[in-house]
Amino acid sequence: MSGYPDISSIREDFPILKRKIEGHPLVYLDNAATTQKPRQVIDTIRRFYEFHNANIHRGKHTLSEEASELYEKIKEKTANFINAGSWREIVFTRNATEAINLVAYSYGAEFLKEGDEILLTLMEHHANIVPWQMLQEKRGVRLRYINIDNDGLLRMEEFEEKLSERTKLVSVVHVSNVLGAVNPVRDIAEMAHRVGALVLIDAAQSAPHLPLNVREIDADFMVFSSHKMLGPTGIGVLYGKEEILDKMPPFLRGGDMISRVEPFRSYFKEIPWKFEAGTPDICGAIGFGAAIDYLEKIGMEKVEAWDRHLVGIAYELLSEIPGLRIIGPEDRVGALSFLLGELDTERIASFLNSRGISIREGCHCAQPLHRSLGLWGTARASFYIYNTEEEVIRLRDALLELAKIEGIPE
Repeated sequence: MSGYPDISSIREDFPILKRKIEGHPLVYLDNAATTQKPRQVIDTIRRFYEFHNANIHRGKHTLSEEASELYEKIKEKTANFINAGSWREIVFTRNATEAINLVAYSYGAEFLKEGDEILLTLMEHHANIVPWQMLQEKRGVRLRYINIDNDGLLRMEEFEEKLSERTKLVSVVHVSNVLGAVNPVRDIAEMAHRVGALVLIDAAQSAPHLPLNVREIDADFMVFSSHKMLGPTGIGVLYGKEEILDKMPPFLRGGDMISRVEPFRSYFKEIPWKFEAGTPDICGAIGFGAAIDYLEKIGMEKVEAWDRHLVGIAYELLSEIPGLRIIGPEDRVGALSFLLGELDTERIASFLNSRGISIREGCHCAQPLHRSLGLWGTARASFYIYNTEEEVIRLRDALLELAKIEGIPE
């Protein structure tokens, strides 16, 4: 299949896919929550602890210098992955959530004031809502939300209406973790910049699936997490334009982010180091670098092509199931959320697990979105580069079996 990755070869790199769940071969469709790890990432982590383990930036001995060099190279690799202007624009955090909090507590608390507005959307993950509520409570900043239409797409005319000179920040998800909808972030950034607002892009669901060019998007900030793109947990990324990061105060303070400490005053390092207090997740970053290498070897264009192919098949097959309702648009990336008759989503997930199929159910950390749709939760299947057409068929067949057991009418 021209344009698609070699899926059978890729699957050989993932030891966990050989597992059986309740006697059935594992079908892992919970990739929007976290992805599995290839041997290349696992082996890189093992090699670091076996041969290079030491703290970074704090020693002149061989192990420390090796660890420091390995760690710093990952910043360059990450910058290249999203086409940032410099590795100095890459800050490592624990995850995308912490990266958003860094912007809220550093940029927001320093530069936003009462009456300023932050524009969000109703399809945001809680991580892109709750930190801004802190600024609402402590700084008097006003939060405004863009609604979605009946197809699960942003009402861009409403975005234009609510955008004003009071808007100081637009923070928007690139790809919805519930709807799979891809937002027009380049257009959003262009419109926001016209009124002088900064733009933060939550790329937690797009970085694993789409080629990213942060300079083409013209985002002021972008966040994403390693564990959703084949890397280890505990390591995330904040991209920020250099001139903006330069003027932001540190979020956390302590060791390694300082250049000099006096009893009553401290002086901080330059970016990005002033935002990375204490010992970082050194091995996590190095494992993340291996994940980037893996994805780039495949090619992000092929990753996207296979993802859209699978989710397209899933949309078509699941649409034929009696009583099944898909939430969101047909054109989507990564995730497909659905309901089956009046069944509780926990019942759906539990039954699928009995057939070896791992999905997620609930609100997916997006309660405002679900409430706006009149829902309390959905079942979600989410796909990645090691999933197959046969696995989508197994999902369809299991749901058909469940519909028959539960007497859902055709």
